[in-house]
Amino acid sequence: MSRITKRNLTMVHWLLTATAFAIAIALLFTYTPVEKTMGPVQKIFYVHLPSAISTFLACLVTFIASIGYLSQRRTIWDDLAAAAASVAVLLCSVVLITGMIWGHAAWGHWWTWSPRLTFSLVLWLLYVVYLVVRASVESRQRRALISAVYGVIAFLDVPLVYLSVRMMPDIHPISVQLAWPMKVTLMVWFVPVLLLAGGLIYAGFLKNRAASLKREIAADQQRVSAAPRAMRWVAGAKP
Repeated sequence: MSRITKRNLTMVHWLLTATAFAIAIALLFTYTPVEKTMGPVQKIFYVHLPSAISTFLACLVTFIASIGYLSQRRTIWDDLAAAAASVAVLLCSVVLITGMIWGHAAWGHWWTWSPRLTFSLVLWLLYVVYLVVRASVESRQRRALISAVYGVIAFLDVPLVYLSVRMMPDIHPISVQLAWPMKVTLMVWFVPVLLLAGGLIYAGFLKNRAASLKREIAADQQRVSAAPRAMRWVAGAKP
């Protein structure tokens, strides 16, 4: 695929994402009814749930890419895992912030150490540490290996976040009953959020891939330039 074609597809993707967000926002304020108990603040739920699902998907991409690196030792998998982990941190931040706003309106306080909220915070911390670890290891191969092992282990918290409310007593509701217009709005909101998550992962992957290829080219050039010097040294050492 040519560079121009990729650029056009990227533009189309972000145009579709912006259009989907515009439609979702319009539905949110003009079509979706106001919930009787919580009032307008309930509408933050339409951002909260798609962001949570997208967080899980970004973590899943990191998990799969980490396994890919451990099995093949190819930097392309490491580049993908790093891009997805960055998006997971961003989306999980949105989940925590919107959840705190919703919780303050529903429960009267910003935070409670319920199982789901605690595991969600742990998930955010795990992937923040993932990025910190990557930045602290200088060796590219060692960084990729450590990150891959960590990326596999960190994903174990995802099912805990999902199942915690079902396995343990939790103030967080297991399910939310929605009227049909609310369900329509929720389904529509999944489209732009998923498009945004996918676009950010792809953009981060391309950035990481370009940096990796640049380092590989620089390393190859350094080896080529070092070869003549080594040959001259060997020739000069002969009797």
